[in-house]
Amino acid sequence: MSGAPPLAGRSFTSSSRTNYEKGELSMSKYHDLADESMDRLLESLEEIVETAEGAEDWEVDYSSGVLTLKVGEHGTYVINKQPPNMQIWLSSPTSGPKRYDYTNDDGGLWFYTRDNQSLKNLLDEELKAILGKPVDVQA
Repeated sequence: MSGAPPLAGRSFTSSSRTNYEKGELSMSKYHDLADESMDRLLESLEEIVETAEGAEDWEVDYSSGVLTLKVGEHGTYVINKQPPNMQIWLSSPTSGPKRYDYTNDDGGLWFYTRDNQSLKNLLDEELKAILGKPVDVQA
């Protein structure tokens, strides 16, 4: 045996993030919450595209339940509802694919179970890194 201490009892999660619990949703409630979130995302991303310096060549589109944000040379974000799993899925040119579940914690939000990061926080961080200034995405 090596002299390394056992891993039991160690925490490898970030202390700066809450450990969210998935909320129980009916299919109807899922659709209501996901639709509201997609609408807020669309509105806030449209505002960023229209007003943020550095986003002049960006485009946002929402069609057939798929929200697409083209961020110029940085790539394309794709966000869509995934009703069979009651999730919102994101494909990011920066961090790759993620699947967000809903929690009632913190007033209700979509979070990624593998790292407990909210959809809003991920988009805020990644778009800030691209633009070089803070943004406030509403999800």
